[in-house]
Amino acid sequence: MNAPVDAGVLPYVERSDAGPVATLTLNRGTRYNALSSAMIEALDAAFTAVAADRAIRVVVLAAHGPGFCAGHDLKEMAAHQDLGWQRALFDRCSALMLRITRLPQPVIARVHGIATAAGCQLVATCDLVVAADTATFALPGVNVGVFCSTPAVAVGRVVARKRVMEMLLTGEAIDAPTALAWGLVNRVVPAARLDTTILELATAIAAKSANVIAAGKRVFHEQIDRGVEAAYEHAGEAMACTLLTPEAAEGIAAFVAKRAPRWPGHGDGA
Repeated sequence: MNAPVDAGVLPYVERSDAGPVATLTLNRGTRYNALSSAMIEALDAAFTAVAADRAIRVVVLAAHGPGFCAGHDLKEMAAHQDLGWQRALFDRCSALMLRITRLPQPVIARVHGIATAAGCQLVATCDLVVAADTATFALPGVNVGVFCSTPAVAVGRVVARKRVMEMLLTGEAIDAPTALAWGLVNRVVPAARLDTTILELATAIAAKSANVIAAGKRVFHEQIDRGVEAAYEHAGEAMACTLLTPEAAEGIAAFVAKRAPRWPGHGDGA
């Protein structure tokens, strides 16, 4: 999966489906899959298509080449000394991150190499992250005179503030075990076990009700940045409504009967 490929005629993002799991692979490996305007547009289109595909229950975000994603394309940014262009770029990137958050399917990042700046932001935005033990993460904008403010929005919501400020102020990279300890990733495994581990996670998620997962993901993100009282109010209303759904009726009946649930809409009974 990690062989570097890069040619103008190739798609910026490849998609491959295996049953209920769609894998989107960043396809500019020799450029470390920089989030250029074209890459952002392609990735946004790929997520839009996946969101509308009811057969897909889990999305894996992977990458070709030696690194996962090196952030924005600095050469492209430097070539546009225009505030309007720069604003539009960050607007499109922010919209992409929000699309991932609002995607009905959970997104698992497969991080085999470096993830820096907006690439680290992309990792933090995904619902789950499995990293190779050789992967590294950084918010290095300060090293080139650009503070990583937008990447900090996502990273600052999954990593403690003091840790994020250390990354922002020093620009230094952290290794995969540190990223695990700081809460940026879920699991760290040898590179040879990346795909097996992700398949296990994706299979476990895909076996659940797609409707329950989609609604639960939405409510989680809606409540997480609210005050505690408002969060409980919102989450409580969501759970009350959930308990009146066919999925809850089937899940509870299956639990009582000590059998596997047959989720509505899952033709295979998974």
